[in-house]
Amino acid sequence: METHMLLTWSLLCLLLRPSAAQNPAPEGVLNCCEGDVLLLLDSSGSVSSYEYSRMLNFLSELVRPFSLGEDQVRVGLLQVGTQPGLEFGFDTYSTQSGLQGALSNTKPLRGDTNTVEALRMAKESVLRPGTADGARAGLPRVLVWLTDGVKPGDVIGPMAELREEGVAVLVVSTGHGNYQVLRQVVSPPVENNLYFVDIDHMSIITEDLRDAIIEIIRAERINVRDISTNSATLQWRPVLSGLTGYYEIRFAPVPSGGTGGGGGSGTGTSPSTGGSQYQRLTQSADSSTARLTGLKPDTSYTATLTPESNEQAFNTLSVTFTTKPEVLSPAVVSVSDSGPNSVRVSWGPLQPETVTSYYIEYSALPRGKLHAVTVGRTQNSTLLRDLQPDTTYLVTVSARHASGKERAMSVKVCTQEVTPALADLQLTTVGSDSVQVNWKGSVAGLRGYWLTWEGQQTPVPGQRSSFYLPADSLSTRLTHLPPSARVCVSPIYRTARGEGLCCTAQFQSEASAYGYQS
Repeated sequence: METHMLLTWSLLCLLLRPSAAQNPAPEGVLNCCEGDVLLLLDSSGSVSSYEYSRMLNFLSELVRPFSLGEDQVRVGLLQVGTQPGLEFGFDTYSTQSGLQGALSNTKPLRGDTNTVEALRMAKESVLRPGTADGARAGLPRVLVWLTDGVKPGDVIGPMAELREEGVAVLVVSTGHGNYQVLRQVVSPPVENNLYFVDIDHMSIITEDLRDAIIEIIRAERINVRDISTNSATLQWRPVLSGLTGYYEIRFAPVPSGGTGGGGGSGTGTSPSTGGSQYQRLTQSADSSTARLTGLKPDTSYTATLTPESNEQAFNTLSVTFTTKPEVLSPAVVSVSDSGPNSVRVSWGPLQPETVTSYYIEYSALPRGKLHAVTVGRTQNSTLLRDLQPDTTYLVTVSARHASGKERAMSVKVCTQEVTPALADLQLTTVGSDSVQVNWKGSVAGLRGYWLTWEGQQTPVPGQRSSFYLPADSLSTRLTHLPPSARVCVSPIYRTARGEGLCCTAQFQSEASAYGYQS
């Protein structure tokens, strides 16, 4: 009989002993969730040092499996005492090593059980969305209250205010607290969110409480990004990380949008898409994105993501999105580098996968000769040459698509006026046989100026003198000129001398010697 009782007692001890050290937290919890969890810990004088140590160990194992960070789970600790205090906020620890170290070094506050003031702090600063150290707007918020149940105060009202603001309240009582009070403060369902447990056997509820938290903050969201006319990218949290399994993805047009295109790894008839043809993809357990291709432009699609694993059950997620309307090139035609005889025309968007070539036509308005040029599908601009100055042209860019479609867009182009390379030649008499020569000119494209003069009343008729001036010279002085000397200035281009301007200098003297001074 004694042997039988001894065996029974040994078996009971094995069942009730803490198992956290022997059974590490499941890896499947990693990357599963996104939200803020505030631990409200009773560390008043009614909690003994032993009980306080057991509570900290329990909280340590409770949060150990979660991935921490701004886009994961954030954990804060608020202690209850005469003067409640925030041990650390949500933004303090982003690694498990830091969080676990902080929990192991936490000291009790002691004093009275001022839970009401602690809840006020939680509501006004810690769990308030949008504050510097508060909860993130739109993400789930959880308050886990760990108490010995001794005189918690009038907590029903403050807890109700938190729940009204979207905070999920879970309670663990290690003493003999008022069940009727505690059941009123927790969020429904009560059977999942309220726990009474002996301080020495807290480990038996660790997994259940963690599952209740996960149910609230599980990041079961699927997003769509990089949507184009014929493709889109699905993005999700890798809930299968650390587990065996795969993701199954199905996508199809919504019933009013017809059937989807090809490109999937399988097709079938899906009840979730109203019986329409769907495409099916599978991704490995460590994946978090998938590119959907072969979609139709300007069409609404529904995509579903199902994490498949023999180790854990997950919900199927779905999202609806609409592809962008098809934009046939050219959608934009622009003009740049306009000059008297040329202009650059550009277009877009480039669509080399659908366009075979671009055809550019241009003619002077109103009825000029039609010119045309063809360029390749990867070219988005061309320079039109040999145009007439100060003239309006109509330019049409046509894209020839592989599908047989052709899209054209026209734009009016105005060439610039011809700017004279030389203008306003003036001779100013300086003395009896000298003149100051001034002119206005355009330096752009010029190599210089050629200046010549010839005397009309010299002993040797037709005798000339000439010299070169650089392009930045717009004046010079000529001396010892004969009476009625004719002075000419001509622009010099790279290949030829341009048409110049001439003026005649009038003197009273009859000088026979002449020269120049620049």
